[in-house]
Amino acid sequence: MKKAKKSLGQNFLIDKNICEKISKLLNIKDNIILEIGPGYGNLTDALITKKPKKLYLIEKDNNLSIFLKLKYKDHKNINIINMDFFDLDLSKFKNINIISNLPYNISTRVILYLFDYNTIINEMVFMIQKEVAIKFDYNLKDMNKYKFFTNIYSKYNKCFDVPPSVFRPKPKIKSSVVKFKLKKNIINSNKLHLFCNKIFRNKRKKIISKFKNNELISQNVLHKRTDELNIMELLRIYNSF
Repeated sequence: MKKAKKSLGQNFLIDKNICEKISKLLNIKDNIILEIGPGYGNLTDALITKKPKKLYLIEKDNNLSIFLKLKYKDHKNINIINMDFFDLDLSKFKNINIISNLPYNISTRVILYLFDYNTIINEMVFMIQKEVAIKFDYNLKDMNKYKFFTNIYSKYNKCFDVPPSVFRPKPKIKSSVVKFKLKKNIINSNKLHLFCNKIFRNKRKKIISKFKNNELISQNVLHKRTDELNIMELLRIYNSF
């Protein structure tokens, strides 16, 4: 195994039991699967046993891409794409499931980016930093824009935590495996961003200072601060926006 590249946020998942456990969270058999940053293919090996219809491996690292093409040269249903994930034209796909041990340095950006493709993505399973998993969990207190986005776009489940020992090199932070089941409804992203910019700016201010003339919001809610709202209260405000 070659030295991981810090610039690409590489921490290779090496524990086969964890790879198997993660792969069981996704509906793989006869489906189109896209894996972001497969590295040396340890998670990929677990995915293959579940018999996907097509498996796309998106690998930015040139050397790893060459390695993967050799490793899976006899697998006709595997397509290795050597490019930055953000340069991939996702609009060409339909009904895909996405899985990844996401590089820590881009995990939040990837998730938010993929939300905009909710109509073509069914499920997403990711290994991410534990603190990021908490940041997206709308079932927890201290509401933020990440939790709200997650609730609008998906049904979210924090599946299990994993120790640093399952990676090489070992990260200094703990990780969690999470699952997003995407909602298929068309979402007005402009409205969503405008609302989030308004509601989550100055979270310590009371709602009444931001929505003074909205008669659809109860007095009880109007006198709360944004970080005191629960997800149902926030959704009611959003629906009246």
